[in-house]
This record gives sequence, C-alpha cells and structure tokens, in this order.
Amino acid sequence: MRINFLLFAIFFASISTTVMSQGDHRMSAQEKSEMPAYLLSRPSATNPKIASITPPSSPVRTIAEWEELQALVIGWKTYPTILREIVRAAKTETKVIIVYTSPDNVTSLTAYLAASGVDTINVVFLNASLNSVWSRDYGPWSAYTNDVDSLITIDWIYNRPRPQDDLVPVAISNYLGTPLYQTTTAPWNLIHTGGNFMTDGLGTGFSSNLIVDENPTLSIANIDTIMSKFMGINRYIKMQTLPYDAIHHIDMHMKLLNEETILMGEYPQGVADGPQIEANLQFVINNYTSPFGTPYKVIRIPMPPDNGLYPNTTGDYFTYTNSSFINKTIIVPTYNIPQDTTALRIYREALPGYKVVGITSTQSISALGALHCITKEIGATNPLLIVHQPLPNTSDTTNDYTVNARIQHRTGIQSAIIYYRTDTIQPYFSSIMVNISGNVFSGVIPAQPAGTRIYYYIEATATSGKVASRPMPAPTAYWFFDVNGITAINEVEDLVTKSIFPNPARSITCIPFELTENSHVKCTLMDVGGREILRLADKNLNAGAQKLFLDASDYSPGVYMIRLETKKSIHVSSLVIQP
Repeated sequence: MRINFLLFAIFFASISTTVMSQGDHRMSAQEKSEMPAYLLSRPSATNPKIASITPPSSPVRTIAEWEELQALVIGWKTYPTILREIVRAAKTETKVIIVYTSPDNVTSLTAYLAASGVDTINVVFLNASLNSVWSRDYGPWSAYTNDVDSLITIDWIYNRPRPQDDLVPVAISNYLGTPLYQTTTAPWNLIHTGGNFMTDGLGTGFSSNLIVDENPTLSIANIDTIMSKFMGINRYIKMQTLPYDAIHHIDMHMKLLNEETILMGEYPQGVADGPQIEANLQFVINNYTSPFGTPYKVIRIPMPPDNGLYPNTTGDYFTYTNSSFINKTIIVPTYNIPQDTTALRIYREALPGYKVVGITSTQSISALGALHCITKEIGATNPLLIVHQPLPNTSDTTNDYTVNARIQHRTGIQSAIIYYRTDTIQPYFSSIMVNISGNVFSGVIPAQPAGTRIYYYIEATATSGKVASRPMPAPTAYWFFDVNGITAINEVEDLVTKSIFPNPARSITCIPFELTENSHVKCTLMDVGGREILRLADKNLNAGAQKLFLDASDYSPGVYMIRLETKKSIHVSSLVIQP
C-alpha cells in the first residue's frame, strides 16, 4: 500500500506542474513516463448507480454505429468551431450531450452556439471534468443484454494517463441510469481506446495490434475473452499497426459502413501508410468473410495530401474515414481541398438516402484526429434491430426474390413488410414478411424482367408499437439490385448458380448449379457466423448441370448459408431451415 501511495503522490505532483495534452491526440513523452504509475493509482468509479467489475451474466451485443442512437456525446475542450458544427448537424437527429468543465459553463456555451445560429433544443449540458476533447477514445460503449433487451454501458481503462477523461463513462452511465461494467480489475483489466475499435453489431470486432501492444500482461486469448464476455465480440480481427499513424487507431484509415462493407483509405501506390493498409486489407478479405458468410465488399476512398505532402513527408494525416453515423446523417471530415467533393460523393453513393454533411476538420487533424475521434454514440434504450444482407444482382427473371431478415425487439415483432419499386419516382409496392423461424422473417419481391433495377427496404413494427426501417432513412434510403439477364458472376463464367429448392426447407433439399468447364468444387453449409457445419462436396466435377443434396431435418431451424466455391468463383446463398 505504501508503494502505491507514493506512486500516486508522485504522479499527481508531476501533472500539477504540467499541462495535460488537451489538444493533441498523441501521448506526450511525459505522459508515457507517467502511464505505469497511473495504472496503479487511476481513479475508480464514483458512486455509479449500478457498477460491476465482472462481466454481465447475460450474453451481450455491442451496437454498430449505424444503429439507432438516443444521444451523441462530445467533450467541449478544444476545437470549438468543429464541435459547434457537430452540434448543428447532430441535434436534428438525436440528443447531443455536451460534457463540459470549468471554466466552461452553460451560459457561455449557449451564447457561443447561438452566435452562429445553433440553438440548444435537443442539447443537454453535463458537468464533468475533462482533460481532452477525444471522447471517442475515453467515452462509454453501448451494448445490450440478449441482443435487444437492456442497455448497458461498458468502460475500459483509457490508454492515456488522463484521470478526468477516464471517469467520463461513469458520468454518462450515471446520467443515463444504465448498469456500468468496467474492465478495470484483474482478471478483466483491459487498456483500450475507442478510435481503435469497430464492430458490426453481430459479434465481429476490428482493431490494430495496438490492443495487444498496450496490454503486455494479457495474452491474445485473454484479450479475446474479455472482449467476448463484456462486449459480445466473438471474432476479433487484429491488423498490423501503420508506420506513419502515430496513434495506431484504425478509424484514421478504415470505417465499417454496414455488416459487410469496409470503407478503406487509399494512398497512391507506395506512398506513406499505403503499403501496410493494402497488406492489412488483403489479410482481412483473404482470411475472413462477412457475418453473412460472403466476401467483404470494399469501397476505396482517397487519403489526400496536405498541400502536396503525405504523412511520410511531414504532411498532416488527412483522412475521410474518420466520419460518424448519427442516425440518418453521417458527418464527414473535409479540409477545403478539391478531394473533398470526391469523398462526399463516395459516401452518398455508398449510403443512398443518408444526409451526408461535410465539416471542416483542419483545426484538429494536425493532432491526429477528426470527427469520429471527438464524438461518441449512445444506443437507444428500446432498439428495434433489423439485420439483412442486401440481395445481389441476379440473372433470374423467373423466380421471385426471397428477402430474409433477422428482426428483434424485446416485446416481439407484430409485423414486417418489404417495400419495393423499380423506379425512384414511383410509389413503393409492399410485400408481407412472415416469421419462419426464431427471429427470422421472410418475404418475396416478384420476379422482374432483365434490365430492371429493384429498390427496396424493410419496415418492422414491434408489439409495443415501435416502428423502424432498414436502411434507417427509408423511404429516401434503400438497397437495390439489378436483374441482369446474364449470369451474376459474369467475369468468371465457370459457375452458374440456380435457386436452392425447397427454400425454406424441412427435409431433402436440392442445390443445383452448372459448371461451364471441368472444375474442383467445394460446397459447404455454414451458420450465420460463417462457421462450417457440413461439407457437402470437395471434389472435381465435370462441366454441365450438377445437383447436391442436403437433408435439412438433420439441423436445427434457422438461417444458414450454402457456399459454392471453384478456383474462379465463390457464390453464397441463404437457406432457411424450418421446424
């Protein structure tokens, strides 16, 4: 105890004569020297309503950023003009919680916002001490027990010796009245930072190896266990850190746009962190599939230069991936350069129907941070979850197009509807979805002629009466697919897939396909997490029509994936097994 007390005294004596790195995202040399003492003396939770240093007893699901939010948190410390524009964009979508500390006060903050035409409707001021603006890194994580039941707050050990920041999750949890679970005490002690973590809301997490480097007393297995127990992350993908990103946060070059789409920054060939980003991307797409069992979709977005300079030549780390979802809006950092227009267009094309707002971030980017770094989402207290893999382009002009979705609410689901149309200026038609198994609902869009583009979205109503859509901004937002009238995999025509039948299935099920040349074919049955359940074929087959068979009665009801793979092609289809 005496040693710990001395370390505590030395630590706080040192910071009393040093200004904390409020503006910079990096850890200063002095902070690096202070970190070991801080870990021994860091503050504990201050009277949270409910706090636990052990994992939740129920299964946990951490929210994805595109899910419904009840609030957005910002820490009012530096870069006020950026924070003001975040408030302007966010307050129309959700409550904005401004965490402030002395000498800031509500009167001065309100006056500052009002001077630029930003009122405080839907804004909450929460008085709590702050060291820095980087709320993404020290802020709370929202998760739910049993997928959608009760909202809980998760709090890690912040990877900076900034004690006031480290207590912000406690203040937020107290304000919300949520149970608080902290990874602060062995064997559950974990040092982590929010800019280095993303999740798809279905149990997959992404980080750089900073998570490993900053927890030298924990094995990778220990880290994975903590993330699984506290946050429901059962597949934790870790990538190499980048040479020129001094903070090693993945949000500086990567963003998940949905469960199967990665937005990845792209440098000119061979420039700065470009080679390692490309290696990391290849590592992910060659070793992992989306939670639907299909290859990840990848969209590239420029990593632009700073007046012709890149991070390896003293340029600032300009990035467009450091964006934030705020319900139906996404805010994107801009830098008053020509590439801003390209970046905003890429977001609008990738997320049709979302309001895309550019916010100038030149003030903060020199400190290695933009919009994502200074915002933190708080999940809704009463979520209605809709998970759906958008339908791919098809060559089928005869059979209806099956739409399956996982839909959950704690009171149950009263109804689910597919809305579809073939022209964006025409009204939507509707198609009823029925509950086929557990939380899985299914419906169809009628077959369409070749050359048709089909736009659609899903709307669900909970037993409580709550209504939600996916994509969230529907009907202005939608998914779409094309009826080509040619094979869907037209770049490599060795495999032509056909509809599995019957689907939904209860017993013997046929998986038909055609090979245009002699090929080695591997066919596997997978669960929705991408794990192999059964290998139906792994052999050479001759060109021509082929059929494989599966007895669905051998498997539990639910949604599965059938993956057909040749040397040139991969195709994944969903299969619903009924009781």
